[in-house]
Amino acid sequence: MTLEQVLERIPPLDAEAMAQAKQHWDALAKPLHGLGDLEDILIRIAGICRTPRIDLRNKAVVVMCADNGVVAEGISQSGQDVTQIITENLGKGTSTVCHMARAAGADVIPVDIGVASDIHGSGVVHRKIARGTHNFAKQPAMSRDQAVQAIDVGIETALLCRQHGYDVVATGEMGIGNTTSTAAVTAALLHAPVELLTGRGSGLTSEGLVRKIQVVTRALEQWQPNQHDPIDILSKVGGYDLCGLTGLFLGGALCGLPMIIDGVIASAAALCAVRLCPTVRDYLIASHHTAEPAGVLLEQALDVKPIIDAHMALGEGTGAVLLFGMLDAAASLYTNGNTFDDSNIEAYQPLS
Repeated sequence: MTLEQVLERIPPLDAEAMAQAKQHWDALAKPLHGLGDLEDILIRIAGICRTPRIDLRNKAVVVMCADNGVVAEGISQSGQDVTQIITENLGKGTSTVCHMARAAGADVIPVDIGVASDIHGSGVVHRKIARGTHNFAKQPAMSRDQAVQAIDVGIETALLCRQHGYDVVATGEMGIGNTTSTAAVTAALLHAPVELLTGRGSGLTSEGLVRKIQVVTRALEQWQPNQHDPIDILSKVGGYDLCGLTGLFLGGALCGLPMIIDGVIASAAALCAVRLCPTVRDYLIASHHTAEPAGVLLEQALDVKPIIDAHMALGEGTGAVLLFGMLDAAASLYTNGNTFDDSNIEAYQPLS
């Protein structure tokens, strides 16, 4: 299936399933809309899965791992060797998100979509497009064909997750320098000032932040990515992890698999997916507010309401994994809760 065919086949949410899910929530013996946004998320999950019978027991976090050539410009306090180390730790089950995922009962699926080094050991899915992107301060990050190929990897990964029986997937990433690529992609998508969108990433001095802003600004001026063409933007100033995440959101929408946005990098990828197919917007579930400056503008552009506000800036899908526990609790009530009829309580009526 070509990318164009995928975009054409993404359906709207199932309105009937959503209506039935809302009716079921309202029948439970509790105040109407008592769980607030969590009720709304489960209603949308019913629409995504096309059934009011919600089951979220089988969970995974897919972590797209890739290097960014722009680190050569000194825009990160860490080198590319860290991407290799953390990717291998993801495969071993010892990285940060792995510990959190175990607590949430979720599997971790790391995908080497563009790590600069060879990845050793088991547990990592090998789908490397290239050994990192080019340094977009010197040349475009990748070719358009490579960007499409990486998006396809994301689509295929989502479809495989559905085939393997996962009910919900968190989206994560690992790649030194990817907040710089994300700032560039977001600035191009929103046609917004770079200095408003660029943060310190995993930790930069004030001098380093100035350099990061300058690098992004010059790259956008030099390559002139087309604001209305997400693939052009991704190919010129993006990263393979961003492309893979874009594909994950498209693939999840195609096969009815709920995908949870984690942080600023996944948010930028989600906006790329929405620009490619506006229907995808209804499929988006946001986990947490991000500490990166671009986060608020991306949330506004996507029209999403993250549930968690904990000043997180860790990456790897950790914020999205935290949402699993909240969704499990809400789904338990949705599935097992007593109704007004069960409890011999007069049902609440909507207030005018």
